[in-house]
Amino acid sequence: MLVWIDAAQCGRIPKIFGLTLVERHLQALKRSLPRPTRIVVDLGADGQKPSIDSSLNDVFPIEWRQGASSFAARLNAFLAETGTQPILLLDGATLPDARLHTSLAGLADSVAVMAPKDQERAAMVRLDSGLAGGALDAEDLYALAEKLVAAGTVRAYGQDEFNGFIRKLRRTIPYYMFRVETADKAAKVEKFMFWSNYKGSTDFFTRYVYPPLVWISVGPLARARVHPNAVTIFSIILALGAIPIWAIGEPWSFWTGFAMAYGMSVLDSVDGKLARLTFTRFTTRQLPRPWPRHGASALWYLSWAYGIGLATLGWGSTLGIATILVMVFYVVDRLILKVYPTYFQRAFHTHSKLDGRMRTFIARRNITLPMFILGYALGLATEAFYLIVAWQILTATYHGVRTFWIIVIDRAHLKDRRPTDVASALKQVD
Repeated sequence: MLVWIDAAQCGRIPKIFGLTLVERHLQALKRSLPRPTRIVVDLGADGQKPSIDSSLNDVFPIEWRQGASSFAARLNAFLAETGTQPILLLDGATLPDARLHTSLAGLADSVAVMAPKDQERAAMVRLDSGLAGGALDAEDLYALAEKLVAAGTVRAYGQDEFNGFIRKLRRTIPYYMFRVETADKAAKVEKFMFWSNYKGSTDFFTRYVYPPLVWISVGPLARARVHPNAVTIFSIILALGAIPIWAIGEPWSFWTGFAMAYGMSVLDSVDGKLARLTFTRFTTRQLPRPWPRHGASALWYLSWAYGIGLATLGWGSTLGIATILVMVFYVVDRLILKVYPTYFQRAFHTHSKLDGRMRTFIARRNITLPMFILGYALGLATEAFYLIVAWQILTATYHGVRTFWIIVIDRAHLKDRRPTDVASALKQVD
């Protein structure tokens, strides 16, 4: 497949999370299969060549063109070189859903994808062969797409044929497309994309408390090109560093540990969004998946127990037995949650609205941490710890019973059960 990007406005179009729209197209194409065999970025007369991630040049050949002529003339010149190869036409002033590049690359016919909102005047076009010259008297890609669809040369691509489910986010998001020409529009699009990268089912604090803190962090980090791995490393240091501090058992150590834990908890929301919004991935050569940060939760419980007297009372005490129980059931719960994805290739909490809502309150660090902090502040740290133990046991029991019902009794995996979206609808960009 060959790709042509009309980048005549490049240099005058605002960046989105630190990346030009041209680079966002290139990054999306890098992740599509099959990859383009050649990409032409046409800067027209006044477009400015943007700086891009150097790794893109290693993925596919990118040709930068510049010359004073109309949109139709520049596109005609490109089409004259294409022969019978499939073609993807893109607009450097348009920000489409990055999943569309992959969706169109896998098609075998000619289609035009129009922005869901007509006033955006944004489009992408995939052609299975060249165009007749008479069809190219258009002023831009959107006008061309309208004419091609009206003439029956291409068909309109619809939401009904787009798979909007995102496994990592546990939610379904219809494709979107925006024309970005002003700083005000760019700011609105950034806010939309930020919210579109929140997981569909998550805990109370991640959904309702952390977003303002995450929002003011992601933008500056993205524009400064800070790698998500740097954020992850710092969050792991905070998560593991709090463990010995809590075990000291002094008021200052508990409050220091609480501050470190909340810092990690917020950063846990930052690094993933930063990676997705800037097309940056965690790689095994750079850093393993951030399992130490998540596995630290069980060690947090152990540390809290030591801080409130386990070293003195011993493992045979009520506190010692409770500590063993909470750690065992934490591990059991994590193992239970591994079962559902082997049958459905998605997370357990996408199965039904009940399961999605339950994730808001189940025993996870963002729920048990404030429970323990409140208990500690009220002088009821031990009682709060016992409540956390009970909550962890109930959580594991719920997941175990539901998993057994879904797979053994209901046999839902044999019924092509679709994921349930529990996320709130995204606020559209005006």
